Parts: sequence; C-alpha cells; structure tokens
Amino acid sequence: MNKRLEAGWFQRAAWSVLLWGSLGLLAWVPFLYVAIRRGRGSDWGAFASFVVYECVTLPWLALTPEDADGDAMLGLVIILCLLLGTGMLLFALFDKRATGPAGYAAAPVAPQGSPYGYPYGR
Repeated sequence: MNKRLEAGWFQRAAWSVLLWGSLGLLAWVPFLYVAIRRGRGSDWGAFASFVVYECVTLPWLALTPEDADGDAMLGLVIILCLLLGTGMLLFALFDKRATGPAGYAAAPVAPQGSPYGYPYGR
C-alpha cells in the first residue's frame, strides 16, 4: 500500500484556509480526505487526533463561564492546534510532486536488489 498523494501549493493553502476560516472546527476534514485517499495508518492517526481535539475543545468551550474573561489555556490549545495543523498541511502531509526532465513526471524507481541470486553478495 504505497499510495502517493501529491498536492500543489494552491491546494495546500486552500486546506489551510479551511482550517483557519472555521477557527479549527473543521480541522479534521483535510485529514479525513488524506486518510481516505491514501489509507495509511499514520494518516488515520492524524485524523483521529484532530477528532479527539474537537471532542475535547468543544465541551471545554461550552463549560467556560460566560461572565469570565476567557480561558487562556483554551486559547493557547486552539492556537497551537491550528498552527500544528497548518504546518502539517503545508509541509508534511502531502507528497512532493515528482518531476523529471522538461516537466514530465518521473518514472517510479524500482527497489534496489533483485529477489534472485546470491543474497549475501549484495
């Protein structure tokens, strides 16, 4: 299961705008998209972590008294999760586009070694 999911900078920025535009309420959506498309365990783990983030921050926000100035820890958690999600979307989640000479897509690289022959001579 070695699926690649390539995205240009426009798509990465669009996912980040969704993240910030919803103030983190839809932070799980791009990670669900990647997990379904690529199907890696680490992608499902990232999706699950942002779902847990939603399940923790929404009740925390609802239980914060209205007459108080606000909860500084809640604000810090929200900002840190938004920054982490943006960093993952821009730099870590999507694979880089493989390009060869003159802009053509590069051919996939075969694994080193062959399944036949003397294995200790490699």
